[in-house]
Amino acid sequence: MTAPQPKSWIMGIAPYVPGRATTDDGRKVVKLSSNENPLGTPAAARAAFLEAATSLERYPDASGAIVREALAAKHGLDAARIIYGNGSDEVLHLAAGAFSGPGDEVIFVHYGFAVYEIAARRTGAVPVIAPDADYATDVDAILACVTDRTRVVFVANPNNPTGTYVTRDEVARLHAGLRADILLVLDHAYAEYIEGELDDGGMELARTASNVLVTRTFSKMYGLAAERIGWGYGAAPLIDAMHRIRLPFSMTIAGQHAAVAALGDIAFVEHARAHNAEWRRWFADEIGKLGNAGLRAVPSQANFVLVLFEGALTGEAAYKGLMDAGYIVRWLPNQGLAHGLRITIGTEDECRGVIAALRDLTDRTGAQDAHAAARDGGIERG
Repeated sequence: MTAPQPKSWIMGIAPYVPGRATTDDGRKVVKLSSNENPLGTPAAARAAFLEAATSLERYPDASGAIVREALAAKHGLDAARIIYGNGSDEVLHLAAGAFSGPGDEVIFVHYGFAVYEIAARRTGAVPVIAPDADYATDVDAILACVTDRTRVVFVANPNNPTGTYVTRDEVARLHAGLRADILLVLDHAYAEYIEGELDDGGMELARTASNVLVTRTFSKMYGLAAERIGWGYGAAPLIDAMHRIRLPFSMTIAGQHAAVAALGDIAFVEHARAHNAEWRRWFADEIGKLGNAGLRAVPSQANFVLVLFEGALTGEAAYKGLMDAGYIVRWLPNQGLAHGLRITIGTEDECRGVIAALRDLTDRTGAQDAHAAARDGGIERG
């Protein structure tokens, strides 16, 4: 007698690996691996969360009405066309689950968010990876991957884990190049961190087009990662289909009230955005000063910087060296980024500490290389 067998496409999934919080030897150190808000959570959101603890015996409102209405008021949206999920991850899975299946194709970019492949494979669809343009999204490469079997295209903007940004014109060109029966999912998890007046036009497309879904999250800018609150916006038929497979109670009472309070704390958001812009710029500039040692910062519009190690100091060695120095960052060899580290923009002290540790690592690596070269030269001369 055989045991129940999972579908073949399920066994093809590489499970998602979250950012670590402890070192190899179990030490709890500075965590810069999950792109969390270093300034914490708005005080009003914490207060609303605690107040909701008096209702633990009750199921939450399955419609998430207070959150949808607050989002609609803030962004000028139709509340009936907003769907929520257990983090934006669930909304991404809902999109793939409602609009793709066995034999279909789901496109996303090289160095894209790991959840896209998981969401595609979970439905039995075939993941199709479009080539990147120096770690950035390449619209022409995506369009070249489209076939008669394409059903969903995922684009994160800014992208995770690279931080790169696609302009409004390029997003419009991508949408115009897709058939009407292909769902374009624009993942805006990091949209609140975009500098200046940049806007990729995604939400406007979601308002007007029949095949565009925009997803957002409270986990990053709003400091509510623990509560797992994500949402999406799109045409009514898209949202209706996704509702049919959505978990009914995946947003807690406390989380709903905290989210509404967080939306109202404009000062917190402005402060967090300004802090991130200042220290992201400083961090990238400092990495640039280490260019002679082979380090390079990929231009970012998110709350992290992807640092590439293209010299003697490898990504793995830097990852372990930073861990020894008291910093956990994200090393992503399973995504083809063994030569890179995604580093969250933390507090001022954390940013300065990471740069100091990287400078020390490059100095030590350079000294070791010089010593080895001198030794080998001495052997040859002898």
